[in-house]
Amino acid sequence: MTYLILKAAISGILIALASEVARRNAGIGALIASLPLVSVLGMIWLWRDTHDPARMADHVGATLWYIAPSVPMFLLIPWLLRHGTGFWTALGLGCALTFLLYLAMIWAAGRWGTRL
Repeated sequence: MTYLILKAAISGILIALASEVARRNAGIGALIASLPLVSVLGMIWLWRDTHDPARMADHVGATLWYIAPSVPMFLLIPWLLRHGTGFWTALGLGCALTFLLYLAMIWAAGRWGTRL
């Protein structure tokens, strides 16, 4: 249980750091948020828990496939905000778009013989 709390605390601190820096400088906050910190931490935690190279390779490979469907959200949300849409609506629509694109990626990957 201590290990789980440690993982959550470290992960949470990084998210809090990104948001605090963004309050002062949006560009640097965005840089911190764009770093693959969640992916790297996920790999570290998975490796520590399993020491399984095959599982790690599957995890990293699947992560790559999920990057592309998430990118349009970062185009849609600022566009909506700049055109008068409220934050929560823009965020919800961006997340909904990402979810639909994730489903499309899962479907397409299956058709291509790629297991995610």
